Amino acid sequence: MSFVKEFKEFAVKGNVIDLAVGVIIGAAFGKIVNSVVEDLIMPIVGIFFNADFRNLYIPLSGSVSSGLALADAKKLGPVFAYGNFITEVINFTILALIIFLLIKGVNSMKRKEEAKETAPATPVLSNEEVLLAEIRDLLKK
Repeated sequence: MSFVKEFKEFAVKGNVIDLAVGVIIGAAFGKIVNSVVEDLIMPIVGIFFNADFRNLYIPLSGSVSSGLALADAKKLGPVFAYGNFITEVINFTILALIIFLLIKGVNSMKRKEEAKETAPATPVLSNEEVLLAEIRDLLKK
């Protein structure tokens, strides 16, 4: 089998297409989660800590004062911007939790389907077996 033909067979298979769809949906879903974290959760967390997490940093040089916005402080010199890191950790945690719950739901549905498939089906009795069962029951009486 030639390389091109083998690659074409691989690329047309459902697995590659499913993977591509998953990556595209995952990227869009990541943007949604990022918006939820940055626009909804972090302002509320910022109220509790009385800080804007996007502007939390530690100046690493004497030319940077700690009262400036992060973008302005970066222009003046190096800074240790730990606020963005905290935001990204919260973002990752929420995304991981949502994916965990999604996978857990899918696995639960699969287990239910497998249980239905492996459940023993009631055997269909032939006419002779039905007659023999009736004779057995009559003899017991």
